[in-house]
Amino acid sequence: MTQHHPDLPAEQEFIDFAYRCLEQSKADAWKMRGLHEGTLGGTFQARYERDVFDEAVFNRLTQLDLGNMALVFGRIDRGTEQPDTFESFHIGRLAVADEHADPVVVDWRAPIAEPFYRATGREPLGLARRRHFHVQGRQLLGIEDELFGAGHLGIGAEGESATQASPDGIRGYSTLLAVLSRGRTGQLGDIVATIQGEQDEIIRSPQAGVLVVQGGPGTGKTVVALHRAAYLLYTYRFPLEDQGVLVIGPNRVFLRYIERVLPSLGEAGVEQVVLADLVSDVTWARYGIDPADSSLAARVKGDMRMALVIDQAVTDRERPLRDDLVVPFRTGYLRLRADESHRIVRAAQRRFRRHNAARRWVEGEIWAAMAASSRIAEVTPNEVRDAIRSLPEVRQALERMWPVLTPAQLLHDLFGSKALLKLAGHKHLSEAEYLSLYRPRAADVQDVRWTENDVALLDEARSYLGTKPSKNKTDEHDEIRTYGHIVVDEVQDLTPMQLHMVARRSLNGSMTVVGDLAQATGALAPNDWDDVLRFLPTQKGSRVIGLSVGYRIPGQIMELANRVMMAATPSLRAPTSVREGDEHPEFVRVASSELLASVVAATKEMDTDIGDGNIAVVVPDSLFESVAAALSAAGIEHGEATRSGLEMGITVVPVSVVKGLELDGVIVVEPARIVSDQEQGLRALYVALTRSTKRLTIVHAEELPDAMR
Repeated sequence: MTQHHPDLPAEQEFIDFAYRCLEQSKADAWKMRGLHEGTLGGTFQARYERDVFDEAVFNRLTQLDLGNMALVFGRIDRGTEQPDTFESFHIGRLAVADEHADPVVVDWRAPIAEPFYRATGREPLGLARRRHFHVQGRQLLGIEDELFGAGHLGIGAEGESATQASPDGIRGYSTLLAVLSRGRTGQLGDIVATIQGEQDEIIRSPQAGVLVVQGGPGTGKTVVALHRAAYLLYTYRFPLEDQGVLVIGPNRVFLRYIERVLPSLGEAGVEQVVLADLVSDVTWARYGIDPADSSLAARVKGDMRMALVIDQAVTDRERPLRDDLVVPFRTGYLRLRADESHRIVRAAQRRFRRHNAARRWVEGEIWAAMAASSRIAEVTPNEVRDAIRSLPEVRQALERMWPVLTPAQLLHDLFGSKALLKLAGHKHLSEAEYLSLYRPRAADVQDVRWTENDVALLDEARSYLGTKPSKNKTDEHDEIRTYGHIVVDEVQDLTPMQLHMVARRSLNGSMTVVGDLAQATGALAPNDWDDVLRFLPTQKGSRVIGLSVGYRIPGQIMELANRVMMAATPSLRAPTSVREGDEHPEFVRVASSELLASVVAATKEMDTDIGDGNIAVVVPDSLFESVAAALSAAGIEHGEATRSGLEMGITVVPVSVVKGLELDGVIVVEPARIVSDQEQGLRALYVALTRSTKRLTIVHAEELPDAMR
């Protein structure tokens, strides 16, 4: 890349023109919006059309608002039949036209832009030249050219072959390195200007079916999945925009980290959640962790056999009466025979898919049966209902036969009774497994703090129970929402029950799931992708694509991390790093009494060296509070990832939530403790070691794990 390219002034002039066209598009959109101001009346149809129009204009204005992001980042020149002539297209973040509606900038997702990402020396896809812009906002800082055709194979502007100067398959190498060398901001940025060929193949893959993206640390799998969501919304705007796109992340720290990517690509309407956000009306434990959950309980709660246990637990609450119910009525009595209650319960089980939806029918059958038992002529079920429904013995009978339950109530009752656990679980779980779920009941179900291990169980219970019936609706009108496309990040950490929960929300089986088996740290870590795919939709098929190149992590750091990966998952292949760093990882061995002081010293030193960059102190969860307190005592301003994400320049991050993040500098504290504390200790350590883009320091008092020596 050169800052003295002869075309730099002309390209800067074009970029300035593109921005003027963009501003004119904004002004035109505001004018269109103003046409409807002050017209608040009219028919319902007129008001509806006005609202739809206003929403469309607002969405357009949102798309046109780039902030400080670059509009144009490249250009392609296609050869024509005329010698020495080209058909040129400038590629950018969104499409921009001039006053005559002629294209000025082509949206990066448009089919015509595909060669910008896919063309190679051997397959130029009709290109004569590909030009990369190094830009900051509206300022063009440099140009990098790749020429195609006989004798070129991608020759740069300085006469040096790009295919020889950069690793194989890497396009726009100088521009890519310039982007990678920028300091981190605590927010993941888009890669729209530097998408590589293997990444673009994933982004533009067909929508149908489940696409699995296996990628090691630094391969860009997360940002590729988000760009794929933006591409699908552009390509299949109707009906996908109405069907909805759902992005599921592993934790809220991660969601804060990625929250700006899709808006920066003009797609602000995508729902981004953690699994707990999909379950309402319960209170979650802090950070989603419950120390009362043993490792056995965590594994059992993630096992698909729990679906059978919950199904049985619901059935166990649908019980005929043991004895006849007899209540006074006027001058006589009404009777509900036990065998009649058995008939009602069995009929309700056959007729209704959701438990709660059957309650009104069950009540109606009870009133009818009791009315028929009256010796008083012409007693109607409604008269019986009005006369006896408030009697304690009647309410008790209804609650026995068919109680109305929320998912929280069902599980609170189930987990609080060893007898109920045995009744529901003895056919599917061992005694040790179902007893591991026991926990004393709280005084009120509202006082329960549910954990991340309970999320899928609550959702499973909802699928059987439905919502409580009311005067205005029943559960049949309040089904779990489905989406036209679902993106799941760090999918390797989802349990079978959680995968089943995700699959329940897929409208048509279209999903993009990304992860790395080497980073699987969950209680039920999969050994291969078949262990994941068998719990996801199968109607449109599935395919697995791997990312082989690591862009973020310097080679020296990756060499250390790879030793840990080979010990944890010897069957997997590590990604190839495209760049070398300035320094090797630094090891600081100290006495136990000096551990916290040494962490403080290492943090100060790295802060000085990194400057305006972003630093994380990655710690075992058990040391989180003590390390944060030591930094505070030393006067080091810092954030805590579980509270503020990566908003501060220095952040203390528990290893349990560090996955998916990237920082300029990382201090890993006590690797041996990470290994011993975590369910998948070596994999968790591998995650911790692969977060840095520049510098890595390891501070430890205990002996290092064998893989790091």
